[in-house]
Order: sequence, then C-alpha cells, then structure tokens
Amino acid sequence: MKARPPLVRLFCRFVFLVGTVLGSGPITTGQEPAKPVFKDGEAQVVKAFADPDYWIRHDLWVETEFDSDGDDRLDRMHVAVTRPRQTASEGLKLPAVYVSSPYFAGTGAKGREFFWDPRHELGASPPERTHVPAVKRKGMRPIISKSHLKDWVSRGYVVVHSSSPGTGLSQGCPTVGGKNESLAPKAVVDWLCGRAAGFTTPDGQKRVVADWCTGKVGMTGTSYNGTIPLAAATTGVKGLEAIIPIAPNTSYYHYYRSNGLVRHPYGFLGEDIDYLYDYIHSGEEARREYCDSQIRDAEMAAGFDRESGDYNDFWAGRDYLNQLEPLRAAVLMAHAFNDWNVVPEHSVRIYAALKEKGIPTQIFFHQGGHGGPPPMKMMNRWFTRYLHGVENGVEDDPRSWIVREKDPRDKPTSYEDYPHPAAAPVTFHLEAGSPQRGALTTDRPPRQGTETLKDNFSFSGAALAQAEWTDHRLMFVTPRLEQPIHISGTPRISIKVASNKPAANLSVWLVSLPWNESARAKITDNLITRGWADPQNYRSLTESEPLVPGKFYEMEFDLQPDDQVIPKGQQIGLMIFSSDRDFTLRPDPGTEVSVALDATTLRLPVVGGAQAFADALVDAEKKP
Repeated sequence: MKARPPLVRLFCRFVFLVGTVLGSGPITTGQEPAKPVFKDGEAQVVKAFADPDYWIRHDLWVETEFDSDGDDRLDRMHVAVTRPRQTASEGLKLPAVYVSSPYFAGTGAKGREFFWDPRHELGASPPERTHVPAVKRKGMRPIISKSHLKDWVSRGYVVVHSSSPGTGLSQGCPTVGGKNESLAPKAVVDWLCGRAAGFTTPDGQKRVVADWCTGKVGMTGTSYNGTIPLAAATTGVKGLEAIIPIAPNTSYYHYYRSNGLVRHPYGFLGEDIDYLYDYIHSGEEARREYCDSQIRDAEMAAGFDRESGDYNDFWAGRDYLNQLEPLRAAVLMAHAFNDWNVVPEHSVRIYAALKEKGIPTQIFFHQGGHGGPPPMKMMNRWFTRYLHGVENGVEDDPRSWIVREKDPRDKPTSYEDYPHPAAAPVTFHLEAGSPQRGALTTDRPPRQGTETLKDNFSFSGAALAQAEWTDHRLMFVTPRLEQPIHISGTPRISIKVASNKPAANLSVWLVSLPWNESARAKITDNLITRGWADPQNYRSLTESEPLVPGKFYEMEFDLQPDDQVIPKGQQIGLMIFSSDRDFTLRPDPGTEVSVALDATTLRLPVVGGAQAFADALVDAEKKP
C-alpha cells in the first residue's frame, strides 16, 4: 500500500483532531472498533494503533502529597501522555506503560573538574569540589520523551513519561533517592488510577482525568530510570501491577561505597551523590537556591561521609532493600554481570529478597556492560500477563535467563533459578609465590606464612594481572582447566590482613588467565569478578576504626555476583592488591598490606561443587 502524501496525512490528522475536540470522533469506515490483539501470550502490533500521526499527545501536572521545595505548595510533576486515537474516538480503555527520569530536560556539565579529587590520603578530608554550573533546561511541550512509544503504543498501551522532582518542568527538589523520588511516581500512578489530581498547568485548577486508563500500570527504564520503578513499587501503590527495572541503582551506598570503602562507579572516578544532584538539577530556577542549601549543602553534606565510607542513616534511607515490605508489583529485573557502573549486586540483592517475599519475579542477565533490556518477547509476556490480564503462564516460566558468553543478547539460556540450583561453594586455599604467582588450591597446604604487597595506584588492575613479577599485588592461580567450569553465584573471601598504616584500600579481582590481549577480546575472556573493602570496617559496615600498624585483622566480604563459564585451557586467578586506580581513592604509593595466607580463603560457587572442579582438572580424553 502506498504511503499517503504529506498533505493528505496532515488533512486526515486535522479531521481526526477536529472530530475529537468536537466530541463526535473521527470519520469512521464502519469497521469493528480497534482493540488489543494477543497471540502466543504476547500483545501484537495493531495496525490501527501504529500510525503516530493519529496518536493523541498531551501534557499535564500531577499533584503529589509533598512539598520538597519549600514554597508551601504541594509539588506537581510534569507528565506527558501518548495514546492511540481510539482512547478518545471509541472510548477504549488501555493499560499504561510509564517511564520517569531526571534526565529528560537536560543535564549538567560532565568532566573531572566537577568530581571530587581522589588523590588524597585515606581518612583525610577531601579537597573542596567545584559545583557544576546551573543546568539549562531543554525540551518542548508536550513531548517529554519519545522513548518506548514505538514498542508499546502500537501494541495497545498508553505510554506515559514524567520528569522526576526538581527536573524539567516538575516542581520540587531532586534528592537522589530521597522519599520524594518514590512518592512522585506514586502520585502519577494514583492519577492514572483516578485517585490523584491532574491539572492542565503547574499552578492552575483546571482538571485532567485519565478516563482512558484501565487502572493497570507498568513501569520500566534503565539505570536511574530503572531505579524509579522500584522506588515507586516500594510505596505499595495500587494499580502498579508490574515493573521491569533495567540496571537499577537499588542502593546509593552500594553505588558509591563498597564494604566501608569509598568506591566510585567505573568511568566516573571522583563522582559522588552530591555531583549527581548537581548533574540532574534542571528544575525551576527560582527554587534552586533553596534546594541546593537544604538538600546538597545540608542533608547530603552531613550524611554522605567521604572520609570513613561507613553505612549510616543517610545511606540506609536511600537503600531500597530496606523499603521492600509494601511492594506488591510483579518484578522482571535485568542486569549485566560486567556492569561496573551499577554493579550486578544491585539487582541480585533485590531479586533474592523478592523471592523470599513470594513476589512474582524473574531475572535476565547478559555478559555485557551497563544497561541492556530483556528481549522484547520477555517484556511483552510480562506486561501482557500483568497489565492486560492474559493468562499466558509467564509465572510458570523459568525464573532465570542468562545470555551465555558467545550468544547474542536476544538468545538467553533459561535456568531454574539464579544462582544455579546445582551451584555449591568450593573453598580454595592460598599457597605462597610472591612476587610471582602462588597457587590457588582446594587442598590446604602446609604453613604458608604471610606475603606483603606495596600499594601503587599507578598500575591498573589489568597491568597487575598480566605482570609476571611485581610487588604491587599478590596472585594465586589454579591449575589449568582441562574442562570448562561454570561459576554461578556470589564469591566470598575471608581474609586476614594487616597494614603498616592506619588505613588502606583493599581490592580483589578474580581473573581468567592467560590474559587475552587481543583487540577482539571480550571482558569475559579476562575478568571474572571484582570486590573492594575497607579493613577498618572489619567489625561492621556502620563503624570503622583506625588500624593498628602491623596488627592483623580478619574480615569477610562478597565479590560481585557472576554467572560465567570459564573455558578449558584457562586458569582462575585470585589477585589481591590495594588501590584500584579505576575505582578507589588514590593515596600516595607505599602503603604495605600483608596477608596471612593460612587464614585466607576464597569460596567460589561452582555448578556441581567440589567434584565438578576436581573433574575439570582431569583431561577427559586421558581418563582410564
């Protein structure tokens, strides 16, 4: 069928709009009213919904239950709606797919000059940070964003966007995980379900009603946009039936700290929560000074603590694991095992808690970096089941879907659960070998004593992993694998460590050796997982204490979760070092960190347990 000329399309659009405004609807052809169509448990693209020229677009402001910008008025959130014409012309009611973000109206300047300087001694007051220049808002009404329109409007959903508090044309202050960032999307869901007030302007009283919505809402988004669906769901708001958080930041402590250590997201060395506040603060100019003084310069400055890195009430209030009790929405999570921006524990910890609560949940993992949604088929089945109410059996699907190392992103392998149900911890011991490489063995060797490394942030982790001889790390390596090994779960290290100074960074990598230096090498060819900790927090995350130089302290901590098949021919290496130049603070080189080898072990979750690892060391072709 030939496309209509532009003038014809404009005329048809004009006739449709006039008909809608007059209340008579567009000129009809006597055909059956359009409605969502389902096949094999998935919503199908409906031709009558698919033409953007006939979508209805409008914006409004939804009133919330809070006043976060101190103007003695309840904050209103800017909301944009895109819906099929049939929601006006035929009275069709549809569920909504809702996306909220602090980024829609533009962001602040990027650059290390606005980050905290990581070059200072541990425990010392950091140098002052230069604030990001005021953000200049961008964007035109009524379109806040065009994301997700093509995928969902054509399949029989209304797509809704909103700017989060203190961004764009939404009122209030950004709080980066504060309570208002949960209550703002709750208000929008309430409006979609007929329980909250929407207005045509930010300060007027003319109402807008979502009478085209069925009262079923789903949310999705990636990164910060993926955090907001979880935040909304923790309010227990009725009508929010399903969420698909992609690479969500589920705890700002776990984003900017790690086991008591100041640890930055990959690629953003020196970023902290107050910089992120500056970066997103694009809201009303007249209220910015108030927000800066109350949120950034008071609440954040008093709470985020770049000196000790301890977990405190400020961070606990921005940890959604502590707020899951009211959550009722079905949750399909997505994350990457090599996401070193929002590390994979963010989703794994929430997924585990939701299973304990009995919430319908699935998880999708891939082997790449930050972001990456589940395949459309998975998302479609999720929203079809929980928003349209089609009994497609999604709740009986496998819980875990993992893209294997060499497979395309849209071809995940299904598993009964994550971690793999057959995974069991295998304990490895250390055998001395510095400054070269020692052994990583399941047998406990005779007394090995201690080994010492010297901190020097000048060397990257990759360089240390490849070094044949260096006193800047300790390396312990398994025998060569004669068969592949499947790791699934969260490795954990128990370590006895001492420092010649009152504070030291502690970094741990698991690597696959020999290191692949090829330009075509995938991250999974070399890196298995990572972890970081502050020995000063050996007792507790909430209280650190200076180390007595030379005294050994015992502590345990998790590395990042993983699911990876280590191929035949490789060796698994445990690398212990101090400052990780891509993640931690960078004190002057020279701190000595000693490890008591006999009191240090690695527990690695291996599918098939100890027997599977033992079998992997035997060449199958040489077995009797």
